[in-house]
Amino acid sequence: MGWKTLDDMDLAGKRVLTRVDINVPMDGTAVTDATRIEKIVPTVRDILAKGGRPILLAHFGRPKGQRNDDMSLRHLVPTLEHHIAAPVTFVADCVGAAAKAAADTLPDGHVLIMENTRFHAAEEKNDPQFAAEIAANGDIYCNDAFSAAHRAHASTEGVARLLPSCAGRLMQAELSALEAALGTPQRPVVAIVGGAKVSTKLELLGNLVGKVDHLVIGGGMANTFLAAKGIDVGKSLAEHDMTPTARDILAKAQTAGCEIHLPIDIVIAREFAAHAASETLPADQCPGDAMILDTGPKTVAALNAVFDTCKTLIWNGPLGAFELPPFNAATNAAAAHAAMLSKSGALISVAGGGDTVAALNQAGASADFSYISTAGGAFLEWMEGKTLPGVAVLDD
Repeated sequence: MGWKTLDDMDLAGKRVLTRVDINVPMDGTAVTDATRIEKIVPTVRDILAKGGRPILLAHFGRPKGQRNDDMSLRHLVPTLEHHIAAPVTFVADCVGAAAKAAADTLPDGHVLIMENTRFHAAEEKNDPQFAAEIAANGDIYCNDAFSAAHRAHASTEGVARLLPSCAGRLMQAELSALEAALGTPQRPVVAIVGGAKVSTKLELLGNLVGKVDHLVIGGGMANTFLAAKGIDVGKSLAEHDMTPTARDILAKAQTAGCEIHLPIDIVIAREFAAHAASETLPADQCPGDAMILDTGPKTVAALNAVFDTCKTLIWNGPLGAFELPPFNAATNAAAAHAAMLSKSGALISVAGGGDTVAALNQAGASADFSYISTAGGAFLEWMEGKTLPGVAVLDD
């Protein structure tokens, strides 16, 4: 990969425009989960240590080009100061005279955060004039927001064309992990794709069957594949109009030498609720009045045996309705086994996507996975084989 890192740049005395993703959950003006802020700390501290002056660029929420105080980045200053352990100054715009003055007079050892880039409609349009106005506030551009790299916005792509550019530490870790998992992986490779709908993961499935050795299909998506094989799935969540597509994917996998794993046993219930009365049955015996809410234990045992033979695991999406116990059992058991193999060094495991991260956290498996991506859409688009504008521009 042709992108530079902070180690390739001379940062001393330089204004370093640093695009971050700190779109954290809030309750009023209080941060309820600081994970995304914690993730940018190594980059900001490294810039400070190298004598650079970090100027943070970020979006927050969807203000649609309008100022909205609820989405102002000034609310994040106390949390940023706490985690970075350096003084953080806020300026109420990301372009214009006040922003330029704040950037030009930033003292060494201090961090500047500019106001929400999306308060300007020009940000999401990747307007060249707006990108140039942002770029005027810096000498170097550092992108540490992989999770926003699938969007060609002014602060993620336009500015990078105008200044010497590099990847931050989080971007660097993310790209290295994904390259190891999908670009030049250690084989055999197994991918788990779960979640509710085939329609939202079509391109992903189509790309993966040509790249991995084993593809595990779970969640509501597995019901559509079972239906495509002529199996009655009762009242289960399934996209019956997608069954021809599912059959196409099965055929494509066979041609590519990719083995697809569908449930061989299922956990069914008659109501979609936590602790609903449930039973485990063979996958082809779902009663007409029941719904499939999880993968069964025989399937999990078979999947764990597949993990034992593989060197690389890519995981996107849960195996069942993990938010409703006991229908999290399959996800938890498979995650625990993958975590154990990863901890022992036998498996490289990369996971991403919102539900996936939540499911692995719930299973207590996250800490032992090789890499957990915080990026949702960008992680999916990477897995689909798409070029991400915010990454491609760093290669230029």
